[in-house]
Amino acid sequence: MQKIGFIGTGVMGSGIINNLLKANYDVDIYTRTKSKAEPLINEGAKWFSDPKTVAQNADIIFSMVGFPQDVEDVYFKDNGIFAGLSAGKIIVDMTTSTPTLAKKIGQKAEEMNVESIDAPVSGGDVGARDGKLTIMVGGSKKAFETLKPIFDIIGKTYHYFGSYGSGQHAKMANQIMIAGTMTGLTEMFVYAKAAGLDLQSVLETVEGGGGDNWSLENYGPRILKGDFKPGFYSKHFLKDLRIALDESEKMGLDLPATKQAKKLYETLVDQKGLGNDGTQALIKLW
Repeated sequence: MQKIGFIGTGVMGSGIINNLLKANYDVDIYTRTKSKAEPLINEGAKWFSDPKTVAQNADIIFSMVGFPQDVEDVYFKDNGIFAGLSAGKIIVDMTTSTPTLAKKIGQKAEEMNVESIDAPVSGGDVGARDGKLTIMVGGSKKAFETLKPIFDIIGKTYHYFGSYGSGQHAKMANQIMIAGTMTGLTEMFVYAKAAGLDLQSVLETVEGGGGDNWSLENYGPRILKGDFKPGFYSKHFLKDLRIALDESEKMGLDLPATKQAKKLYETLVDQKGLGNDGTQALIKLW
C-alpha cells in the first residue's frame, strides 16, 4: 500500500486524513503548529517538522493549505515538497489556488519526472468528514488513474478536466455557483424574517421545492442555530471569489452577480473582521 504524505491539517485536511487512516494507509503529516495536529497523531498519523521530510518519506504527497502563497511556500521553499521529491512520486495539491500556480507546479514536476495534479474539492467540513467530497482534477492523467482508489475513499465523485490548472478552473466554476446560493440563502432568511414568517418552516418549504440546494441544506440549519463555526472559512471563500473574477477578466468575461458576492464577503471579512467565521456568517451583515 502506498505511503501518503499530507501537508495541512485544517478543517478539510483533517477530515480527509482521518478517512485515509481508517482505510489503513500510513499517513505522514506536516502542519506549522504541531499541537493542532495532536488529534491526528493520536489516531496514528506521524508528524514531521517540514514538508521536505514528508515528501522524502511518502509515495504520494497531498497538500491542502490556505492561500496560493501558502502553496508556493510549501512546494518551492528550501524545506518544501520539491526539495524532498524523487522521480516516480505523485504530488496532489487540493488547495483551491490559481490555475497559473497549478501549471507552475506541474511543469516543475515534469522536470523531476514526478506526476502532478491539481485536485481542489467541494463539500465542506461535512464532505471531508464523511468521505463525500467532489474532487475536480487537472494535470497528469496517469496520476489521476493511479489515485482513483484513494479518491473513492475520500470522495463521492471525481472528474478529470484536462491539463494542469483545469481542476482549479472547475473549482472556480463551482465557487461561482456557491456565491449565488450563499447570497440567495442569506437574503431568503432576511426577507422571510422581515415578513414575520417562521424561519424553520420557510427552510423546510424551500428545501422541498425548486429552491433546494446544498448551501440551503447544510448552512440553513446552522444559521437558525446561530452556529457560525467554519465548514469553510469566509476568508478562504473571498480568496476564491477573487481568483474566479481575476480569471474571468483574463477570459474577457463580466460576472456581475459574482462581483456583488465578492463585495459582500469583502465587507464581512475585511471590514467586519469575520474571516474566521464560516461562509454562513454572511447573514451577520443584516
